[in-house]
Amino acid sequence: MARYLTPAKIGLLALIELYVEETVPNDAIIPVLSFLTSHILDSDLQSTMTTTPSAANRWQRAERSIGLVVSIKDFEDLLLPFPAADRLPGRRLWDRFLEKLWGIDSLDALQTFFSRQPRVLARTREELRRMTELGEELPSGILLARNSPLGAFVRKAVLEFTRLQFHHSAELWKAFVKYRQPTVSYWRRRNPQCGRLSFDSVLMESQHEWGSFTDGIAVTAYGGMLMDEEDGALPVSTDDIESLLEFQIDQIQKYGARVPAEIKAKFHAMLRDSHVVPSLSHYLNFSDAWRSGDYPSAFDYLHRYFDYTMQNRDRLFYHYALMNLAIVQSDFGCHKEAMATMLETISTARENKDNTCLNFCLNWFYHFGRAHPDLVQDLEANSMIGSGKEALAFLRAKAKETGMLVLRSSALLSEAKLNMANGESIAGAMEHLVRSSHIIVERNMKSLIGSQLSVTTSLWDRLGISYLSTMTSEVFLRVHAPSACFDDELKMVCRLAGTLAGKGKYDEAFAKLEDGIDKNLLRAAKPNQYWHLYRGLVKLRRDLHHNDLDTAETLLAQLLQIGSEELDPDVVFIIDSLHIEALIRRKDFDAAYEKIERLIAKFRDDHRDLSLRIRLLLVKAHLFDCMGRPERGFSITMRAASLAWRARLLTLLWQAVGALANILNAMGEFTAAVQLVEAVLPRSMESENAFNTGILYSILADARMGQAGKAAKARQAMTTTGETAGAAAAAAASLMNNKKLDLFTKAHEALECAFNHFSAAEDLEKQCETLAKRATLMKVLGDHARAEEYAARYMALKRQSSSGEHSSVWSTDTGTP
Repeated sequence: MARYLTPAKIGLLALIELYVEETVPNDAIIPVLSFLTSHILDSDLQSTMTTTPSAANRWQRAERSIGLVVSIKDFEDLLLPFPAADRLPGRRLWDRFLEKLWGIDSLDALQTFFSRQPRVLARTREELRRMTELGEELPSGILLARNSPLGAFVRKAVLEFTRLQFHHSAELWKAFVKYRQPTVSYWRRRNPQCGRLSFDSVLMESQHEWGSFTDGIAVTAYGGMLMDEEDGALPVSTDDIESLLEFQIDQIQKYGARVPAEIKAKFHAMLRDSHVVPSLSHYLNFSDAWRSGDYPSAFDYLHRYFDYTMQNRDRLFYHYALMNLAIVQSDFGCHKEAMATMLETISTARENKDNTCLNFCLNWFYHFGRAHPDLVQDLEANSMIGSGKEALAFLRAKAKETGMLVLRSSALLSEAKLNMANGESIAGAMEHLVRSSHIIVERNMKSLIGSQLSVTTSLWDRLGISYLSTMTSEVFLRVHAPSACFDDELKMVCRLAGTLAGKGKYDEAFAKLEDGIDKNLLRAAKPNQYWHLYRGLVKLRRDLHHNDLDTAETLLAQLLQIGSEELDPDVVFIIDSLHIEALIRRKDFDAAYEKIERLIAKFRDDHRDLSLRIRLLLVKAHLFDCMGRPERGFSITMRAASLAWRARLLTLLWQAVGALANILNAMGEFTAAVQLVEAVLPRSMESENAFNTGILYSILADARMGQAGKAAKARQAMTTTGETAGAAAAAAASLMNNKKLDLFTKAHEALECAFNHFSAAEDLEKQCETLAKRATLMKVLGDHARAEEYAARYMALKRQSSSGEHSSVWSTDTGTP
């Protein structure tokens, strides 16, 4: 295998020569320069200027590199559409390019080709002075600056050719003949004078002298290539292999995606003929095995790579091996081993004074501690830098000292998340977000945009501004997703799917999960698991709302089998909360109460996110309500409301106020309940959670009914008094009767709104409950026809709920589905 030069690079040199000679027409200059830069500088000028990179074309560079090495067709596709600059009839730029290639008709011509390449470079001052002294004509026209990308490529190619030994030059010549051979039929049609041996001028000129021995000499020199026998060897260099390896590893690390199967097969074909396997290939195999979830293979390839590195570079990279090992162990659920390995990495990096590795490890260890507080509890107690804010402040200061802007921005984002998790100042969290955003935008760190916007959407969600959260997620997916890590893209898509499910748009949520993600990116094990898990959570929520408890329990059994150490803490909490909801719907209150108490104790000990603890308090209050003893949840609800108000968790605050209003209803304080619910209903509707808004409307209807009941008792008392007190008391009783009817009307309107929201959320049980209340209300008002209609709809929904089926639910009083 050649070290640098390949037939494809000879083609690039010929194309540069055409450009310098001004053979390229004006309309072809941009495509030609873009083609050259894409293979020399690893960037595509045309795509950069016109389009935004997408997940689909991230691997185009590898495909282009492999395609150019394997076949000359890429040159043909580029040059054939353009005419030559001389505009001769029927002559294309492709013809001029072939003239260059077929002009190299011997090993001596190849030597001449490389010897004239320095002429395309601009002369140095010393060379210009010498040419002037000798009276030579100074060069004119297009010349390449010696330090320009094209000039540096030409200089390196010439230098590498001069370093080649004779047999390596001969191998390059034979590879070039084979690479050029597919164009022979086109070349002979354009140049009929070219004979069968025109590929080698030595054979062509000597065939009269050698006679019948010419064919034998040709076979001896070129082997089976002249007989169209494929030996499977590709004209690839070590430089091409290493460049492709670095590119693939960079893609895996930057975006978290696996190498596509087609590119992987082509790359292995290129490696097949290599006598020396580059050490980076072991790291590439490790990365691919890691992403695919193959722990034994990942462990084996990691050892292979760093064993090779240790042999050649002593112990300088030992701590990087440990760091990779710790990350792999953590990803595969071996958290205790990962913690021990990372501690050894920190110790080794400190000994070697590698601040970059040390800061990265400390940042990783902080996030690891937030996800698994029980494992690092003893370490944090004995740590000199403390935990939480102190650790982040230390990381931010060290990142600023060492100029690690990525770590500095990440630390600021972590501080913002910590502020929100602890229920601290929203202004402080926003300040950290703005400072992080300033660094990201100023330094154009596109890979951190996903993390930045993810924290921003969490902030909007906590403030109850759902439309801003949705807009931020949509902006990320439409604009920033192609340049961000796939994990960020996946979480944004799942967040949007969860928002749609909260609105009751389950079909749209599933469509977002199915169509919003490139299936090739889901070949990685962790994203694939997360995607299937979230899809299962959306289906579980729908089954619970459809009251299909058997299917829901089957799904729950599968989800609960997944170890909590393998999942994000937020996802674990979602599974636990849905499990509690299923137990409550099954009327298994004892099991639900035990699980709630266990989770509350765990979250209190681990100092988890305040929002999760508030949610558990609200679930506990809801459990008491389902048990028929809502008053027992009064202190719990007041505590949840106080914590939510202090932390500005407004979505949870509206739920807490609704729970408090429900308790006030049970205590007979209907007017206070109405005031509370009417105060929070508009803001709750902004959160776009149909089920929670339906609950508030239902509580409001209960309070209105309670007020109407009190008004009826007061009217009855006044009527009794009116029989003895005269006309004034009778008028007051009539006024109270009108007030009662008005309250009944308002209660019916609230029930209608509640039913519409429950219908949007597709919750059959709550729809049945609302229809039962409406039927009762109509019976009280004496409207037996509508009472019978509501009762019939109630029975239809009950049958649908018991059968586990689901169809369009009733949404208006006209009976239209």
